[in-house]
Amino acid sequence: MPQTKIKKKFDCLEFKRRAQMEIYEEIRRLSPPQQIEYFNREAARGPLSGWWRAIRRASVSNRPD
Repeated sequence: MPQTKIKKKFDCLEFKRRAQMEIYEEIRRLSPPQQIEYFNREAARGPLSGWWRAIRRASVSNRPD
């Protein structure tokens, strides 16, 4: 039985690779502490920012005294 090639409208792996390359270009000259700040800042501005803030609050409130 011959296989039918399905034409994709969206290539998930290509999208992921492109996003990773863009991030790499933005952070490649940053020091490790600057990279951490970059990711914290981007997480705070992204679509999951509310979730990110809730996780940070929960981790601070659950620290042992």
